[in-house]
Amino acid sequence: MGLDDKKAIFGWSMYDWANSAFATTVMAGFFPIFFKQFWSLGADTTVSTARLGLANSIASIAVALSAPILGAIADKGTSKKKFLLFFAYMGVVMTSSLYMVSKGNWPMAVVLYVLASIGFSGGNIFYDALITIVASDKKLDFVSALGFSLGYLGGGVLFAVNVWMTLNPETFGFGNAREAVRFSFLSVGIWWGVFSIPLLLFVKEPTREGAKSGLDMVKAGFAQLRETFQEIRHLRTILLFLVAYWLYIDGVDTIVRMAVDYGMSIGFKSKDLIVALLIVQFVGFPAAIGFGYLGGMIGAKRSIFIAIAVYLFVSIWGAFMQSKNEFFILAITIGLVQGGIQALSRSFFARIIPVEKSAEYFGFYNMLGKFAAVIGPVLMGGVGLFVRSMGYSGGIASRVSITSISLLFLAGGTLFYFVDEERGKEEARYLSQKA
Repeated sequence: MGLDDKKAIFGWSMYDWANSAFATTVMAGFFPIFFKQFWSLGADTTVSTARLGLANSIASIAVALSAPILGAIADKGTSKKKFLLFFAYMGVVMTSSLYMVSKGNWPMAVVLYVLASIGFSGGNIFYDALITIVASDKKLDFVSALGFSLGYLGGGVLFAVNVWMTLNPETFGFGNAREAVRFSFLSVGIWWGVFSIPLLLFVKEPTREGAKSGLDMVKAGFAQLRETFQEIRHLRTILLFLVAYWLYIDGVDTIVRMAVDYGMSIGFKSKDLIVALLIVQFVGFPAAIGFGYLGGMIGAKRSIFIAIAVYLFVSIWGAFMQSKNEFFILAITIGLVQGGIQALSRSFFARIIPVEKSAEYFGFYNMLGKFAAVIGPVLMGGVGLFVRSMGYSGGIASRVSITSISLLFLAGGTLFYFVDEERGKEEARYLSQKA
């Protein structure tokens, strides 16, 4: 199998279709609502927001600490697919188990959610790394965007069905909306497991000369990690990009994870918030593809700048929303750029790293992304609690907290301006020749 093989591209892209159901139905959609109204029943909205932020942060820290180590080990053993499938099916089992958590049992809901999030985020490390064996340099932007676009469509389709079940539970044989929501968690696990199969079948990870196995693979992985730490200090382009990405993707992840919780805190109905999430998904499908083509026309860097500027505007505008129509317009705006900034950041990074160390470098990429997701939710929760402690209402505290996210887009965009792509490619070639 060579680069740009159509079956391999299809199989690789379908994993985004598979696991995006977790990001939409669970992470962004039903979990925040169910967590407030069922598992944290009776708790103050500010307290439940802080609990949700803590759960997201714990999951992010766990993935961040292990990502580079696991990536280095996978590189030495050509085991990216094996690691991917382990984390994927861990996420499948834990997500499905949310179906069984009883009312008021928020600690168990948090534990399962954290483990499912680790499966989701851990799998993405190796999924991202596999793009370097699927797409050539010319196709990177398009293939990366294709994955995200299918993710938006697949996640949106299942989410729409789950919303339909919740609004009309009797049609599907459920006694009430609560039963339908609980079943939705199970449906995500099934969807994720089934649609991961094309990647297993069609993406062939080439064997490397001198590939290790077992304990030798682990030892070689740690040795590679030490070597990379010595190298990366001298690789200005990679280091600068990772820090910039760390900051601006934090804002993106925080908006994804906390938008529904924020909307509920300022008084919007859960039904309207679910509609807004569906808008993001179905606008995101063609918009991600469009950003892939835009990256090919004006370059990934300029396209990423456009997306950062839009997010900066969104993080400020969000504090002043009053009507549900504004929330829907905001959802359309986010849908236009969310997939684009994610897809082109991935393809940009893939161009400036050595292919033979792709899992390890994407481990650093995901590590910083997950450490960034520690800052955002805690920042929102902390600012909200501080403002609330000063005597302001929960709604005002939530509005103030959302503006704090703009700082991350400003800082990330400023650093990204100084990233030189051509120099990064030269550094990657140097590392490949040295390996």
